[in-house]
Amino acid sequence: MTGSRIAALGHYQPAGVLTNEDLAALVDTSDEWIRTRVGIRTRHRAADDEPVDELAAHAGAKALAAAGLTPQDIGLVLVATSTAIDRSPNTAARVAARLGMESPAVMDLNVVCAGFTHALATADHAVRAGSADRVLVIGADKMTAVTDWSDRTTCVLVGDGAGAAIVEAAPEGEEPGIGPVLWGSVPAMGHAVRIEGTPPVFAQEGQAVYRWATTQLPPIARKVCERGGVLPEELAAVVLHQANLRIIEPVAQKIGAVNAVIARDVIESGNTSAASIPLALAKLVERGEISSGDPVLLFGFGGNLSYAGQIIRCP
Repeated sequence: MTGSRIAALGHYQPAGVLTNEDLAALVDTSDEWIRTRVGIRTRHRAADDEPVDELAAHAGAKALAAAGLTPQDIGLVLVATSTAIDRSPNTAARVAARLGMESPAVMDLNVVCAGFTHALATADHAVRAGSADRVLVIGADKMTAVTDWSDRTTCVLVGDGAGAAIVEAAPEGEEPGIGPVLWGSVPAMGHAVRIEGTPPVFAQEGQAVYRWATTQLPPIARKVCERGGVLPEELAAVVLHQANLRIIEPVAQKIGAVNAVIARDVIESGNTSAASIPLALAKLVERGEISSGDPVLLFGFGGNLSYAGQIIRCP
C-alpha cells in the first residue's frame, strides 16, 4: 500500500459578518464578555439561501484550482458536516453536482467538530487501499442555522464556513504526508454536545466539555505525535478544533509544542465545527506562516465526544 499526502487546500467563508456588538443587540452580552470567555471577535454567517453544500463547493473548487486539477480527476468526495438539512442527495453528491463531476463515489461523515480529521483519515485509508487515486475532503458547516439566538452561551460561539483538501497518493519513494490517525470517543458523555430536535438546535454543557478537553485531550494529542514519528517540539504548527480560545491555548501548551505556530482562527471565524481545522490550516498556508513539508498536528474534538488526530506534512 502506498502512502498519501495533501496536495492542496482551499477555504471559503460567506460574506456576512457578525460582530460581538451585533450579538449584544440580540442577547444580554457584550464584546468584553465574549472576548474574555471564548476569545471570539467576529464570525461569518451564511445567508438563508446559502446551503452547506454551496459553502463546501466553493472551498472544493478553490482546492482543485490550487492543485491544478479538474473535477474529473477526483474519484471520491468526502464531506464532513452535521448541519446539512437534506438527507438525500447527500452533501457530497450535491457538491459533486455543483462542481460538474461525472462519477465519483460520494459520502458524508457526521462526526461534528472532529469530522474533518475523521474524513482525512478515511481518505488516507482509501488511497492506501487503492480504492481512490484522488479524494476531495471537505469540512463544511452552517452552525448559524442550528443556533438558538436567545441563548447567549452558544450563539456567541458559532460561525459558518468550509475548508477543503485534495488527498492523493504520495510519489514513489516519498514519505507519506498523512500520518496514522488516532481516533476514539466517549459515548457516555455524548450528550455534552448536541444538535437535536425538530428543528435541530445546537446545545452543549460548556463546563463539562472544557474540563474534558483541557485534561483528557493533551495526552491523546501527544500520542498522535508519537504515532506520526514527530516530537511535540518538532511541530511547525498545531491546528486544533477552533472551539474556544480558552481551550485551544491551554491544550496546545500541555502538548508541549513549544516551537509551533498555534492556529487561532477562532478569533475571527468562531466555532465552525467540521470546517474549523481545514479553514485554519488553509489560512496558515495562505499567509506563509508554515512551509511545504513542515510537520503539523491536526486534532479535532467535540460532539459525541469524539476525537481524531494525525500528523500531516504541509502541502
